[in-house]
Amino acid sequence: MKLQAQFNDFLAETVNLNATRVSLLSEAVLNLKGFIRNSAYGARIKTFARQGSWAHQTIIKPLAGGEYDADLLMFVYPEEGWSASDYVDKLYDVFSASGLYKDKVSRWEYCVTIEYAGVRKVDIAPCVVDRHQPGYEVCNRATNDFEVTRPLEYTDWLVEQNGYSGGNSFRKVTRLLKYLRDIKTTFTCPSVLLTTLVGQQISWLDQGKANYADVPTALLTLVSRLDEWLQARPNKPQVLNPKLTTEDFGQLWTDSQYSNFRNCIHRYQSWIAEAYDCEDRAESIKAWQRVFGDEFGKGVNVLAEKAATDSSRLSVDHYLSETAAHSDGLVDFVKRVGLSILPKWFFKPPYLKNPPWPVSRELIRTINVVAQWHPSKDSMEVRRVVAGDPVPPRGGLWLDVRQPDGSVIPDGYMVQWRITNTGAAAIAANSRRGDFYVSNRRYSRWEPLQYRGVHMAEAFIVRMTDDVLVAQSEPFAVLIE
Repeated sequence: MKLQAQFNDFLAETVNLNATRVSLLSEAVLNLKGFIRNSAYGARIKTFARQGSWAHQTIIKPLAGGEYDADLLMFVYPEEGWSASDYVDKLYDVFSASGLYKDKVSRWEYCVTIEYAGVRKVDIAPCVVDRHQPGYEVCNRATNDFEVTRPLEYTDWLVEQNGYSGGNSFRKVTRLLKYLRDIKTTFTCPSVLLTTLVGQQISWLDQGKANYADVPTALLTLVSRLDEWLQARPNKPQVLNPKLTTEDFGQLWTDSQYSNFRNCIHRYQSWIAEAYDCEDRAESIKAWQRVFGDEFGKGVNVLAEKAATDSSRLSVDHYLSETAAHSDGLVDFVKRVGLSILPKWFFKPPYLKNPPWPVSRELIRTINVVAQWHPSKDSMEVRRVVAGDPVPPRGGLWLDVRQPDGSVIPDGYMVQWRITNTGAAAIAANSRRGDFYVSNRRYSRWEPLQYRGVHMAEAFIVRMTDDVLVAQSEPFAVLIE
């Protein structure tokens, strides 16, 4: 069973780096860039750029007691007389001379690291621009060599692969596999290697395919492809950087580490397939916990779920109709059992209008609808409502939309709302709707409450410069008593 709601909760609450930590990281990096620009470093700085998991948006929350880090590239122009090691050593020197950073700084082969009380750290790597020919070179302090690199092109490749998968699927699956690696510790695979292996399983032919329809389906698709690729290669293969074929990420493994990784992915693929195919909800939760540990579905009482599922499966069809004219009893049923019992097709009635805008190749599906109940449109009395909360058939909801970190949508976009009614009362009143409506207050929309039933609201974010749809929310269920 897919258990999409549990996967969304698992990503948001356990796997993804939370908004507070992202904010602290961004603030630290901003201060570091300002410090370096105003220091006596010596080489002229062109710009800075994110690198690694932070740039690729595959960074995950550290396990308890761990730290999270970010890679920052510092692009500098060549400085006459400087060797490769000078670019790293002189950067270390300016931090060591600072009262603020001297106890936080360390240096490595390619970078200088600033560590904040064992909680987070930032690796700053000098990257020399156009030294003898157009391009970038990182500085190997250990060998005193300049090494060609293609960091921006590699990031662009990952963005492209993520776009082909749709729904941010590549990034979500990569985060889940990194969490699996860190929580189980059964295999070794550096992040750049794991990210490349997952990215290689995606092609332009995947655009719009159903095997990326949701997170668990995308996970099964990509892990199955990766397992097939690995099983065809009993010996450690090359895993070339797609934008710099002289760089073999496969060298980050030993032969024994590769063999173990190959065996582990084969085992996890079978567990994922078993959990996905399991038709019993409670058993499926336990099967997914076998893969990801007890944090998956941690708020679910499995025994209670099983009892509810067994009885619910027998009765849910009694209330549903494929025309969306469900009986009034569905409202009480969903109040008792929860939204998760509703089949996926319930939220796609046949009269839904399709978005009229061209769709971005990287359509974002992680924005969220938020709602507040008011007794009247301009009333100061307010009650926050989450999806599936029962609301009375009076007053209305102010609907708004938020980014995954809780922030508002920036300027330059408009929000259109697809409002859809279901249930016998709305159908009888010829009020099915399913069309698009503009916001009333910037990005917010007022919707009065009237018909008993399970209805839905979806937010669509359209870029105003070219009228391209760039983001879409999941349906927000409105349960009117």
